[in-house]
Amino acid sequence: MKKPSSTKKVIIVTGTPSTGKTTIAKELSLLLNIKYIDVNKLVNRKKLYSGYDKARNTKIVPIQPLIRELKRIIANSESSLIIDSHMSHFLPSSIVDLCIVVKCSLKKLKQRLEKKGYSAEKVRENLDSEIFDVCLSEAKEKMHNILIIDTSKKINLSSIGIKIRKKLFLS
Repeated sequence: MKKPSSTKKVIIVTGTPSTGKTTIAKELSLLLNIKYIDVNKLVNRKKLYSGYDKARNTKIVPIQPLIRELKRIIANSESSLIIDSHMSHFLPSSIVDLCIVVKCSLKKLKQRLEKKGYSAEKVRENLDSEIFDVCLSEAKEKMHNILIIDTSKKINLSSIGIKIRKKLFLS
């Protein structure tokens, strides 16, 4: 699959669950006037899961069918897209213009996960993922053009939006 044209841009937002991906993706979507894709809704709508993991209280989503569907959406889209998922970094870098990795301090992340009602085991699993920079490491392995946003601190999305516009030549 070829790289999106210079007018159509693809931005992916990834990171450990509860780091702030959805908030960042939705706000940047509005700020940059880019179509927002919620991968969780896509997974449910297209039934891209193979089962349910009761111990983790989550759907099992095989990567390859998800990536095939996201590639199809990107290929068929005439407009720029921002894709929100902790698995979006599995897309090939050849079709992605920018990969935003959202990070968060462990203290804040733990509070957010507990507030969502995650089990102690799932909190630990996600904290470990953040400690070991799993999403960032995997995005680097895929050779993505990476921008890291830390939601532990106050962030200025307007200035980040300006940087993204300049970096991607968005009109």
